[in-house]
Amino acid sequence: MKIFDSHCHLNDKSYAKDMDQVIERANTASIDAMMIVGITEQTSAQAVEIAESYPGCYASVGIHPHDASACNENMVTNLKTMTKNPRVKAWGETGLDFNRMYSPKEDQEKWFIRQLETADELNLPLIFHERDSNGRFLEILKAHYAEKGCNGVVHCFSGDSNELNEYLKLGLYIGITGIVTIQSRGKDLRKLVPHIPKDRILVETDAPYLTPAPEKNKTRRNEPAFVRSVLMKVADILETDTEHLADTIWHSTCQLFNINSNK
Repeated sequence: MKIFDSHCHLNDKSYAKDMDQVIERANTASIDAMMIVGITEQTSAQAVEIAESYPGCYASVGIHPHDASACNENMVTNLKTMTKNPRVKAWGETGLDFNRMYSPKEDQEKWFIRQLETADELNLPLIFHERDSNGRFLEILKAHYAEKGCNGVVHCFSGDSNELNEYLKLGLYIGITGIVTIQSRGKDLRKLVPHIPKDRILVETDAPYLTPAPEKNKTRRNEPAFVRSVLMKVADILETDTEHLADTIWHSTCQLFNINSNK
């Protein structure tokens, strides 16, 4: 069984002292591939460095909406240069976050659109972040991809059924995190999982955040090995064979990120 953690932040400082062990535990748990996601210029560079250092690791570069106010054209140019590395397979994490408002709306929208244009220019799939944008995120996506569709994934999906349907119409994949395993917090998500086509589901940890159950009872820090618990919970919800679902999700993730699924 091959499992792909489609979204993790091994470039987070919490892994600085035991990266080798974290990767080893992931491999032992059949996590054969990991997408390490950048959220700033610095963390994007770190993601590329890690991806170059470990087999099965890939990188995504981008500016998170929290950091949009610090973005500039020079930064976008530097990120574009990073994409020349063959280990870089996606652009993001980018999008809108009107919940915490670490950056003003106008900055978030400006640099979100700029990154959409850049990813389109580079023909790279996108990794999206959306929180409490009140429809604005979808408005922007539809303005750019209404006719041709969008190649990307809505990371850590937490929307309602209407949003889910709109994402699927746009051709997007849906990222499911450890939230699906949490009894109270994951209730609504568990109801929506059966409405997602199996070949449009990706599993992810968002490590070091969103630790799934039962690991949540033992450690605070999430890590790629724990994405196995997400996969098993999704299989349980869908009442399907775990290995068959893992194979479907593996090929879907590789297809999105343009990775040879047979390697």
